[in-house]
Amino acid sequence: MHRTAGVITVHKIIMKITQFYWLAGAGLAILTTLLFFAGKQEVAPPSRRNAVPPNIIFIFSDDHTNQAISAYGSKLTKTPNIDRIANEGAILHTNIVTNSICGPSRATLLTGKYSHLNGYKLNEKVFNVNQPVFTENLQKNGYQTAWIGKMHLGTLPNGFDYLNVLPGQGHYYNPDFINSKNEKVQYPGYVTNIITKLSMDWLAKRDESKPFFLVVGHKATHREWLPDLPDLGAYDNRTFPIPPTFYDNYEGRLAAQDQDMTIDKTMRLKEDLKVHVDYEKAGSYSRFTPEQKKAFYNYYENKVSKEFDAKKLTGKALVEWKYQRYMKDYLSVANSMDRNIGALLDYLDKSGLAKNTVVIYASDQGFYLGEHGWFDKRWIYEESLKTLFVIRYPGVIKPRTHINQIVSNIDWAPTLLNLTGTPIPSYIQGESFLPLLKGEKTNWRKQAYYHYYEFPQPHHVYPHFGIRTEQYTLARFYGPKDFWELYDIKKDPHNMHNLYGQKGYEALTADLKIKLKQEIEQYKDDEALEIMASK
Repeated sequence: MHRTAGVITVHKIIMKITQFYWLAGAGLAILTTLLFFAGKQEVAPPSRRNAVPPNIIFIFSDDHTNQAISAYGSKLTKTPNIDRIANEGAILHTNIVTNSICGPSRATLLTGKYSHLNGYKLNEKVFNVNQPVFTENLQKNGYQTAWIGKMHLGTLPNGFDYLNVLPGQGHYYNPDFINSKNEKVQYPGYVTNIITKLSMDWLAKRDESKPFFLVVGHKATHREWLPDLPDLGAYDNRTFPIPPTFYDNYEGRLAAQDQDMTIDKTMRLKEDLKVHVDYEKAGSYSRFTPEQKKAFYNYYENKVSKEFDAKKLTGKALVEWKYQRYMKDYLSVANSMDRNIGALLDYLDKSGLAKNTVVIYASDQGFYLGEHGWFDKRWIYEESLKTLFVIRYPGVIKPRTHINQIVSNIDWAPTLLNLTGTPIPSYIQGESFLPLLKGEKTNWRKQAYYHYYEFPQPHHVYPHFGIRTEQYTLARFYGPKDFWELYDIKKDPHNMHNLYGQKGYEALTADLKIKLKQEIEQYKDDEALEIMASK
């Protein structure tokens, strides 16, 4: 179901014909038939066709992962406010990304296109602001639009009436923000709290005559994992179970053998785990107020660092200590985000906005919490490929709806447009999954395409592309070495056993390669097509 540039023109012609037949008394049957064929430019979700257009709040975090969300079955922590959105609406269980990395994921949200077409393949680049973004269509449909918090696109894109964003990765404490006038302003406090307050301030001052679309972009839970002061030591009484794949030896997986993202070797004691930090040096700690510095010093120097020195750890004991510290910091950072999501939900209730506001919570991609001995993301493997997505829309999405079909982040933009009754432009590569959210039967896709590029730094993950079906993942790695990997997700959900080239999988592999090539051609990935043809 792909759009063409002529859809809108055809729609206008059909509407003219409709008016003619209506005036001529041709009757309701002809009108209904014509509107059916114009359905791709539906003016509003059917159940709310005559209602006030909904507002949308898209809460977008960084590196937060399904394994740390209790609504997804996590036993590591509780996330009651994120769970509230899921319980009052829908939860997507197979929501995958097209390129598992921060900036490119945000570029895909804005454009509804793969990285090779929107031009933002790698982090720390500059987003091409001359290309269309879906928020411009919302503006044309009468929406006011805003993005507050982390954006990480190297520039300020079009399509927003209000911007107040972190430059680059931003800081956890006393961060700078850049507004629509390109002015830099520093705000005192903890970044998650500040982003929530700025979002509420904008909601209170917005033009109430217009519906709105607001992105609340959180820095949490990105690496260096600095918790808010109330959350220091929140998990000190917990010992987290070691993931079953923590001591993965990467047998049969060449790229996994050659990466640089292990808790053992890559995770740094000082910078990541705050052991004997120099609080006077430039960087995040130099931004601290005396009160903040004192709280961090008392916790990380007087407690954590002293514990580390006393234990004199080596080998396996050291690796597992690092894992425990990583989990305690990561989940402590996530605590403040869930708390702030709760504050925002309470604000919507008290202000009366909740009744007609779609609330979404999503992350830019998955993240490793010790699986395969890793942190970070990037791979086509399940923990980094899939990302969380929960959505609430009172009166349209039934509470406790579970979506198991494969949804991709190229589908986010068209779904948001569909929710608001805004025509979906032809450049968007994704499809609206609103019918899935409403429980309507639909002929939905059975697979999705993926392509990762960033190499060699950071983390030395080979570039690769592949296809994820309902049961299998087939991936082609290229760059320093060229090879394939195949996984049966139902039998091997952690992607431990590479089946490529094994006896009995020849027919399946050939079929998946055909499907992969079809995906590459459909999404116009010329680089991948050339690689497929070359070897």
